[in-house]
Amino acid sequence: MPLTPAVIFGAFDRHNFGDLLIARVVARQLPRRELLFAGLAARDLRNEGGFATHALAQIARFARGREIDVIHAGGEVLGCNAWEAAVMIAPPPRVQATIDEETAWRRDPRAWARARFGMESAAPYVLAKTALPGVRVRQLVVNAAGGADLDAREAVLRADALAALRSADWLSVRDRRTQAQLEAHGMRARLTPDPAAMTAVLFDAAIQRHAARMPVRAIREAFTHGYAAVQFSADFGDDATLDRLAHELERIANAHGVGIALFRAGAAPWHDSLDVYRRLAARLPAQAVRVFESLNLWDICALIAHARVFCGSSLHGRIVATAHAIARVNIARNHSFGMPGIGSHKHVAYVSTWEAQDVPQIVTVDSLADAAAEALRVDRQTLRIQAASLAQRCRREFEALRAALD
Repeated sequence: MPLTPAVIFGAFDRHNFGDLLIARVVARQLPRRELLFAGLAARDLRNEGGFATHALAQIARFARGREIDVIHAGGEVLGCNAWEAAVMIAPPPRVQATIDEETAWRRDPRAWARARFGMESAAPYVLAKTALPGVRVRQLVVNAAGGADLDAREAVLRADALAALRSADWLSVRDRRTQAQLEAHGMRARLTPDPAAMTAVLFDAAIQRHAARMPVRAIREAFTHGYAAVQFSADFGDDATLDRLAHELERIANAHGVGIALFRAGAAPWHDSLDVYRRLAARLPAQAVRVFESLNLWDICALIAHARVFCGSSLHGRIVATAHAIARVNIARNHSFGMPGIGSHKHVAYVSTWEAQDVPQIVTVDSLADAAAEALRVDRQTLRIQAASLAQRCRREFEALRAALD
């Protein structure tokens, strides 16, 4: 009997390292099934290692009157509102105009979302089972979703996200904080690591191929004693923060004999910036730093997998480092650390759920060098055990999911 066609839906319609990667993982776990990759916008990110995604309106054409399964790939999607989503997928010439629509969005979030995306929901990356007119959804799966700051978001967003989740046939989340919030609203969710925990076991061959050729090879040849893979979002780009980062990174380079490889974990609006990295590089000794420009998913994975330590604001940068048993530490801006709704919340939620006890978690910029030193002292075997444990748990969850779908 043929398997039910499936739509994999998520925020991989823009360049974000983590979202591109989890879509790849989920697709690998659904062999022999006809798949469509869908987001809020049609985008072709195959050159960057992602997929050609289709907008919501194209799902009916894919279904052609058949029943389909809809599978949310995962990621921190529960608390993303329609205006934020629109900004992050906007083409460069439209970014500022979309930002300027915030007032209109707040005036009537659902009407704004309907006009923009064709669905009347303030939480557009969380599809309800009835969200697709004319499409018969057999099973709705929400996989390893994050919503660490859901209780702090707009009431209308929270209501729409919770309503969609209640229609799910399979519901799993990636951290205990999200799980507890859903339990408070009467929903039981499975707890599973982020799909990217399986990166090393699923994609090692591709990652090693990319590690052996340009541009990753250039970094490895430039820093024969190893390097720190360093990433941070554009909101770290004020001069004072860059001065502090340069000081801390120079301490890391001198103390451990490593180079500094600056890479982007996302090129969509509100993500990372080459210009900011170049300004930081100008503050460091020229021989100690390289700006890694590739946005290819597998190049980024290879860069992290061969680093001595990962230091960055990207949660998926950390998760991929974990999968490869690499030392890691996340950084948050000094003034925003621990505040809801600014990104560090999801890091705290995930890391406190899954990280090994002795591994540093999230620190402010001023503590980065000391935290990196602490991370590098952790026994490598401890890191390998942690990587294997998370990958095995992910595999068991996907096996259970496939059994429920089949």
